[in-house]
Amino acid sequence: MINKEEKVFSFYNIDLEDDYSFQDPVAREITRQTGVKLLIHHPKSLSLQVQKLVLSEGISDDLIFAKDRITAFIEKGDIVALDDYIDKDGKHINLIEQYGENFRKLYGKNLSHLKYDDGHIYTFGAYGINQKTKNPSGTIQLQLAVLKELGYPKIETLDEVEAALKVYMEKYPTINGEKTIGLSLLTDDFHWYIGLSNPASLVLGFRDDGQWIVDQKTLKAQYKFLHSEMSTYFRWLNKLYAQGILDKESFVQSEDVWKAKIMSGRVLGISYSNWKYEDIEKVLISNGMEERAYACLPVTASHSIKNPELADTGYTGNWGIAISKKCKDVIGAFQFLDYMCSEEAQILVNWGIKDVNYKIENGKRVISAKDRQLRDTVQKYEKLTGVQLYTYPFPQAGTGALDVNGDFIVPQSTENIPNKAQKAFFDAYSIDSYEDLFPKSEELPCSEYGQLWLYKVSDETLRVLSIADTFVKEALIQCVTCPIEEFDKNYELIVKKCLELGMDKQGEIMSDLIQQKIKLWNTQ
Repeated sequence: MINKEEKVFSFYNIDLEDDYSFQDPVAREITRQTGVKLLIHHPKSLSLQVQKLVLSEGISDDLIFAKDRITAFIEKGDIVALDDYIDKDGKHINLIEQYGENFRKLYGKNLSHLKYDDGHIYTFGAYGINQKTKNPSGTIQLQLAVLKELGYPKIETLDEVEAALKVYMEKYPTINGEKTIGLSLLTDDFHWYIGLSNPASLVLGFRDDGQWIVDQKTLKAQYKFLHSEMSTYFRWLNKLYAQGILDKESFVQSEDVWKAKIMSGRVLGISYSNWKYEDIEKVLISNGMEERAYACLPVTASHSIKNPELADTGYTGNWGIAISKKCKDVIGAFQFLDYMCSEEAQILVNWGIKDVNYKIENGKRVISAKDRQLRDTVQKYEKLTGVQLYTYPFPQAGTGALDVNGDFIVPQSTENIPNKAQKAFFDAYSIDSYEDLFPKSEELPCSEYGQLWLYKVSDETLRVLSIADTFVKEALIQCVTCPIEEFDKNYELIVKKCLELGMDKQGEIMSDLIQQKIKLWNTQ
């Protein structure tokens, strides 16, 4: 049972862009339930190099979320082993067994997935345990206005996207007095992984394994840019660039510039995860431009390829919140995080405050009409209310999880009432949500190894991967912006350089890690 005596824990979250006050309504309710207040702060720079420097110098916080860099802290002995905490008297305590009733219940059969190479558990795993993709981003997003103008055609391939953009741009060379932009990408800094690299493998039907492609039958991994078909997406971008459909500033613009263009309503298509542009869409809707918001489309290279976004990726573990050995109340910190695993906490952080953010109808939770409108129109809704602000990277039951009454712990996307432009789109396709456009989970192979981008890899692999990625990013930009007749030559240089760097051998190493991970998970 958690002690509700007021406690303050500092929490360093490497993924934040600003500090959180922990004073919103949900945070206050968490404090009321647990007595705990969090001092949540972020890296002072979003630069990966600066973050690495800060982490190498050490952090004095009680709780730490450092993504893959948590491994360095573990290896230095800075992190508490949750299954073997040694207190100041030298006593060994298995916190999970002694204080982790909610922890054990939440992770269940996936508890072994939290083990590190040494067999110990150091983190409360991030991401959903029973995760079902309910709000897919799609590979490419097109404005609802474009699809309406063209009579709501099925857009499933790169060629069909190209044709739609070309027709619309010819008919509407300007929007709101500014030049129409066909497709605009966000590739600045780390964004290139999501806005340039990921779509290239998704259009080939490969699930998101970071910079790797894994054959789902053989479980062999490969650095994605060595795959024989990987040039497909970049060749397509090269063609769009030559035609003036691809935004010429896609490889030099900052995130703020990209967002400003979208908010103007003149960007017909983008390619990014929806969490990055949802707030921008709220501005469009608030400004009376709901038709300039985006439809999420399962675009692939051909009709024979299935978009993999709804595939069951299993639970990988590894990343999550850890307790620092500098924490003066390790047991209290563990009890707080164990509370965050509880069904009560999961409902609170996902739904908000009862009779404020949601109500009970026929025994089920339903988002209130007022709150639904706020979710759809208010920027920074999460920060104002705290609703879904403390899901990631805290423990998460997942979008497919049910409570003891059989009700969903996470609100389902189909419960959101679409605006008029979205409703017209859904009606035209006879669907209830964007999810209905995508191949179902049952049609796609389930991953038995999790997701490779969450794996702990050696410093040497990280070093070589960093060199390869740095080279590839700039080389891909060259491929996309060069004359069409030079594309093949430029892409061949990418393959040649990656082989020279030994990325084929790194693929073999990642393949071995997959086998080791499966073996570890099957060891009780």
